[in-house]
Amino acid sequence: MTPSLRPLETSCRPDPFSEAAIDLLGLSLGWAAQRCGARIALAESCTGGLASSWVTRLAGSSQWFEGAVVSYSNAVKVRQLHVPESLLEAHGAVSQPVAQAMAEGLGPSKGLFLTAAITGVAGPGGGTKDKPVGLVWFAWAEFDGQQTHAMPLRCWTSQQRFLGGRQAIQRQAAWHALQGLLSHLQGRALVP
Repeated sequence: MTPSLRPLETSCRPDPFSEAAIDLLGLSLGWAAQRCGARIALAESCTGGLASSWVTRLAGSSQWFEGAVVSYSNAVKVRQLHVPESLLEAHGAVSQPVAQAMAEGLGPSKGLFLTAAITGVAGPGGGTKDKPVGLVWFAWAEFDGQQTHAMPLRCWTSQQRFLGGRQAIQRQAAWHALQGLLSHLQGRALVP
């Protein structure tokens, strides 16, 4: 009797957030940043520094990673990232205007400077009908450090709704923020 063949178990599928995949994303981001002569900074709320930890676990990331602000509370968003209290009062921390203000509050630095901001509801509690668990707002900003003004050259935002438990939402959010930086850098020209 011939043994029957069975399909691969689901555990054999590659994990999109495996340690190897996370390292590859970080290495790709670092390569792209150095190729463009860019430095990167992060403002994290609901991810609590997860995206930053993925970047800084790579040797040599100090060559392109400026740093991060973990702005879990509104007070830190106001003090460290200069998010106007009026935005927080009008829209709440999990909103497009606050995400954009967080990304803008990190810059600028010398030369090409990119920032990413993450703010959302990781759960399991804290969600509402309008802002359910898994809702995350992202913002990315590009600064030209040669300019004397502190406004970015461009800023773009994205809203996502992730499924899963707290850690799954945080991992998806960290990945999305870093992938957004990588995609932007891959579309830029080489440093002259």
